[in-house]
Amino acid sequence: MKKTVQEFGPIPKEIKDASDVLKNAGFEAYLVGGCVRDILIGRKPKDWDITTDAKPEDIIKIFPDTFYENIYGTVGVVNETVTDETLKVIEITPYRLEAEYSDNRRPDHVIFSNKLDDDLHRRDFTINAIALNIIEEGSKKDFYKGEIKDFYDGQEDLKNKILKTVGDAHERLEEDGLRILRAVRISNNIDFEIDKNTEEALLKQGNLLEKIAKERIRDEFSKIIMSDEPMRGIISCKKYGLLKYIIPDLEKMISIDQGGAHKYDVWEHSLRALQHAADKKWSLEVRLAALLHDIGKPKSKREGENKPTFYGHEVIGARMTEKILQDLRYPNKVIEKVTKLVRAHMFFADTEQISLSAVRRIVAKVGKDDIWDLMNVRICDRIGMGRPKESPYRLRKYHAMIDEATRDPISVGMLNIDGQKVMEISTEKPGPKIGFVLHALLEEVLENPKLNTEEYLNAKAVELMKLPESDLRKMGEEGKKKKEEENEEEIKMIRKSHFVE
Repeated sequence: MKKTVQEFGPIPKEIKDASDVLKNAGFEAYLVGGCVRDILIGRKPKDWDITTDAKPEDIIKIFPDTFYENIYGTVGVVNETVTDETLKVIEITPYRLEAEYSDNRRPDHVIFSNKLDDDLHRRDFTINAIALNIIEEGSKKDFYKGEIKDFYDGQEDLKNKILKTVGDAHERLEEDGLRILRAVRISNNIDFEIDKNTEEALLKQGNLLEKIAKERIRDEFSKIIMSDEPMRGIISCKKYGLLKYIIPDLEKMISIDQGGAHKYDVWEHSLRALQHAADKKWSLEVRLAALLHDIGKPKSKREGENKPTFYGHEVIGARMTEKILQDLRYPNKVIEKVTKLVRAHMFFADTEQISLSAVRRIVAKVGKDDIWDLMNVRICDRIGMGRPKESPYRLRKYHAMIDEATRDPISVGMLNIDGQKVMEISTEKPGPKIGFVLHALLEEVLENPKLNTEEYLNAKAVELMKLPESDLRKMGEEGKKKKEEENEEEIKMIRKSHFVE
């Protein structure tokens, strides 16, 4: 075993405090797993795990706010005072031994241990089987001197950028089939190579994923999608024969040539679209839509005179996308949005033919909250074709039209009074006079927005209703003209901001 003392960080004070609470109560405490790996390679950990010789009842006793809802002994220590989501819950798990994995998913028996080595021996990969004991404060804030315990040469594998199982690779993967996908995900996310023995086991035992709950597969797949290099991750899944257990239809896109402006087949085009979404740090929904937007092309392909056609692929693709995401147990909200983006991704085709009213209809259909994500999917689609420019004139024109369609119109609808209220406070019957009053009020508000209050408008409406209809008509016409001028000026500014006519 390699045992070294050096300075590590940054480590949040809350983690040091939790470790101190255990030690002050007479127990051991080590950081372990992915957080230690990330600290050692200079990445910010996304979660923090502590292992200890304390039993669950001991942990619950010495921490004020905890929850314990599993068979593995893991106790969640709640810290509501912090803003960092990674520190809201700190997981503390007793040293444990695990025996038999009859379902290739979870141990049949869990035995708590008093030895750190027992706990590290059961872990998946050597780089996740390194333990760190925080000893004292370091030379700068949030840095600490600590002792590393490394029984399985995990530090050496970190140095060589190798992902290797603890012990026999076949046995380790058989214990929990999800480790097959975890191996791909971790190696991809930190850019490590998988060692030969582990790779052989991956190629041989991929079918273990058939026994894994779809929710667990979804979580690992989402982490690949949300990584910096999802394209490489999906290619690795294909290399090890894993896509058939995640999204089988992805492989059907391979070698589906598109012709025309497309430089790549549907498979590579979709992966490049996904990668652009990752490069832009866009959301999970946009990334999934970028990956799946052409999933319907293999089914819709027809041989044309000069190139194949894919009429209706967005409709077919939307149905397929919905089923794919349902099978992976994604939340309904995610399924609905991604399906909507796939269904609508072909809408923006030609700025010379598309009308502003059509843009308004697609905004109404997709929703103001999602219309810009649809545009981002469209951008990913373009980049996936091998086009070098992200925002040519056509895309800028789309953006300008959406801005026009979604802006708050300059109309009497802006007023904090309506025709019904005018009739109520003036006892006037319906007629053109009501419209003249509203347009006269609008002119005043355009000149001075501070006047747009119920109190002022109600009083002013009563005053205006006393005027002859001819005077009101004149004032109303002036209000309409003012509105049209304001509208034209705002639209000019929108188009100018996008450098389009």
